[in-house]
Amino acid sequence: MREKVIGVLGGMGPEATVNFFSELVTHTLARKDQEHLRVLIDSNPKIPDRTLAISHGGESPVPAMVVSASALERAGADFIVIPCVSAHFFVEELRRDINLPILSIVQAVAEHIKTSHPDMKKIGLLATSGTIQGGFFQEKLSRAGLETLTPGADDQLLVMSAIYDVKDAQCRRTREEIAEDVRAVAGRLVERGVQGIVAGCTELPLVLESGKLPVPAFDLLLILAKAAIVAAGGEFLP
Repeated sequence: MREKVIGVLGGMGPEATVNFFSELVTHTLARKDQEHLRVLIDSNPKIPDRTLAISHGGESPVPAMVVSASALERAGADFIVIPCVSAHFFVEELRRDINLPILSIVQAVAEHIKTSHPDMKKIGLLATSGTIQGGFFQEKLSRAGLETLTPGADDQLLVMSAIYDVKDAQCRRTREEIAEDVRAVAGRLVERGVQGIVAGCTELPLVLESGKLPVPAFDLLLILAKAAIVAAGGEFLP
């Protein structure tokens, strides 16, 4: 069977897209260039803000996402991955307007946790306010038998500041300073009894290191990369 071509609907944000592609390359079992998977990337940072659309009635990102998905289809992609969690709030709407299948990052995370940590029952979710308010991530985890705890209001403000600071090339805070806030919020979720932390925004794995937390932290970009490699017919290299 021929390998499938991965289409990356990216740019939300650009650095997360770069990191996702790096994970794809790093974790594909290949001994030479020709054994890597073919990947098409449309990095479109002009797609409207997903959190503003979900929480504040902002411009819908769907039309711009359809344009990117259609470009990937014309270029030869067999399926689409979206390295942005908040964008998955709009996935069902997007699926109605495109022909290619979409590999869900939310589904991939739920399956990964249940497979790798079958005894885990309570998860802490760090994500954009749009993802939290949209509820789609919590619903998917609930179907997998996982209870989800989210930060309190003040801590959610810290998470959002961290996410937007990662995106900001002129941010005055260092990545370590940003990470300190994220780890502090994660620590308070651990105090509430969570057994693992989902870095539920693709900017968060850029600053959150699982080894610095007392519980496992799940890197969505790595999990999505593994799912994409397997779906394309490649072999995942741990």
